[in-house]
Amino acid sequence: QVQLVESGGGLVQAGGSLRLSCAASGFTFSSWSMGWFRQAPGKEREFVAAITWNGGSTIYADPVKGRFTISRDNAKNTVYLQMNSLKPEDTAVYRCAASRNLLARLLSEYNYWGQGTQVTVSS
Repeated sequence: QVQLVESGGGLVQAGGSLRLSCAASGFTFSSWSMGWFRQAPGKEREFVAAITWNGGSTIYADPVKGRFTISRDNAKNTVYLQMNSLKPEDTAVYRCAASRNLLARLLSEYNYWGQGTQVTVSS
């Protein structure tokens, strides 16, 4: 069955970096666009970044532009989120997801979801 498993979260000080990974299985990863979303306590899930099936194009939410980078390795069925210059407001559960649409931003455009990994940024 389809599985998306995130890893790499943790506790980091403001200004630090983390690299999240999402390992996919059970579907043809290289044919799907991938995205990252996050949800902070008491807030709605929000779009963070997305990448096309071949990694040729990416988009980012304004709050993370210039600090986060999404990438993928289709040979490893894995998508990454490099997070630099982290801020306390980046604290959230981060989830990866798969979409048939190019560079999808909406939750409804994603078919498969991981369980998430916690990122906590201390001030």
